[in-house]
Amino acid sequence: MGQLVVRNIEDTVKQRLQLRAIKHGRSMEEEVRDILRNAVKVESSSTARLGTKLRQRFAGLGLDADLKELRGTKARPARFTP
Repeated sequence: MGQLVVRNIEDTVKQRLQLRAIKHGRSMEEEVRDILRNAVKVESSSTARLGTKLRQRFAGLGLDADLKELRGTKARPARFTP
């Protein structure tokens, strides 16, 4: 595996990376590796369907149950109460 050294990172960026790593329960190094992996993924936007994209985007956030199929369900307008 290769190594990468990034110099002159702003203190605020480093602090935000540390907070993000804590939020995800991993080291700052692993957090940066994950960010870089996701940044260079080849996106196949023309072939991936919406459900697949949503599943990838929210993977690992704790929702493991299947959601009810909404196909064929009549759309209802949103109601906002003051």
